[in-house]
Amino acid sequence: MDYLLEVIVLPVADVDRAKEFYKRIGFREDLDYVDGQDFRVVHFTPPGSHCSIVVGKGIGTAAPGSAENVHLIVRDIEEARADLVGRGVEVSEIFHDADGVFHHAGDEKRVPGFYPGRLSYGSFASFSDPDGNGFLLQEVTERFPGR
Repeated sequence: MDYLLEVIVLPVADVDRAKEFYKRIGFREDLDYVDGQDFRVVHFTPPGSHCSIVVGKGIGTAAPGSAENVHLIVRDIEEARADLVGRGVEVSEIFHDADGVFHHAGDEKRVPGFYPGRLSYGSFASFSDPDGNGFLLQEVTERFPGR
């Protein structure tokens, strides 16, 4: 049985502001559906992704900006970071985790620069949407076996 992760709902306070942001960073708008004053779904897909995000009104109870560490996997983190900065997004400098493998919560264990040897899965950069939902760019150049 396959279980395909296809949609992540991101809680936002202002749907139009979120819509402008995700369009500006190059996500494809797939749907903007409104049903009355209390229900709206705006569906976006990042370039090259099989998983999408949804923002809206009346689609969840999580507090706006409460999503953390939504990973966007990129082949070249320098290029991806430069692209987002060029689109007006504040993006952290590239970092890796002091303990390797995966990043810790917050920025206490962040070490500036690429993971040693620039090994796949080890380098990150972070940014947030206007509500504070947190994203991580993660550089993956070679997948682990079975992926």
